[in-house]
Amino acid sequence: MTPKIRLRDVHKRFGAKVVLDGVDLDIATGESMVIIGGSGTGKSVMIKCILGLLRPDSGSIQVDGAEVVGLKGRALAAHQARFGMLFQGGALFDSLSVWRNVSFALDGSAADRRAAAVDTLARVGLGADVADLRPSELSGGMQKRVALARAIASKPEILFFDEPTTGLDPIMADVINDLIRTLVTDLKITALTITHDMASVRKIADSVAMLYQGRIVWHGPRDGIDSAGNPFVDQFVHGRAEGPIKMQLKRL
Repeated sequence: MTPKIRLRDVHKRFGAKVVLDGVDLDIATGESMVIIGGSGTGKSVMIKCILGLLRPDSGSIQVDGAEVVGLKGRALAAHQARFGMLFQGGALFDSLSVWRNVSFALDGSAADRRAAAVDTLARVGLGADVADLRPSELSGGMQKRVALARAIASKPEILFFDEPTTGLDPIMADVINDLIRTLVTDLKITALTITHDMASVRKIADSVAMLYQGRIVWHGPRDGIDSAGNPFVDQFVHGRAEGPIKMQLKRL
């Protein structure tokens, strides 16, 4: 079966810095894939290349078997419209009400868009009473839910989550993880999440891939991460300072 997303030998560098160094990865339709790896390993760059926000220097990226590298204009816009994105900081528009944030990418009259926003807010456990508030009037957890509602409002085929629980307390982080897992399952969406949070990995993922020094060094089922037999995965999962992953410390 053709994977929903396929990356083959994807390379990307910025000047002398190699960020992606031959990434190979398949994500199946309806799968929740989580990418783990330290800061600066290229996780966000990989997502931007899939979205067409960045163009890889070489390699192939296919969605439903169609090449997407090099798309421009209307073709690129149509490609990007298939995706929903939950940004790390939420990226809500402070000057807009909650319902206008959620319905930002929707068409139709204001009344229709507000109604759609209220329906979508209900999916993430928020009532109509928050629709006319501004993001600044909400808690961090509620802001994250609003951002999640915006990501799913246009009924995308694919969802990307960039560190979805960053800045949240453990209980609210678990609430967000539960919401993501439920939405992906109920809406039958293909999901790609990047995170450092192993609790999120264990709750969200069907499968896990680890990116290190621009390459996928391990890929397997979620339940296999504790017995992967891979020194990179073992060090990362257990948060050990000693191992093959070396931190680059700057001298003060």
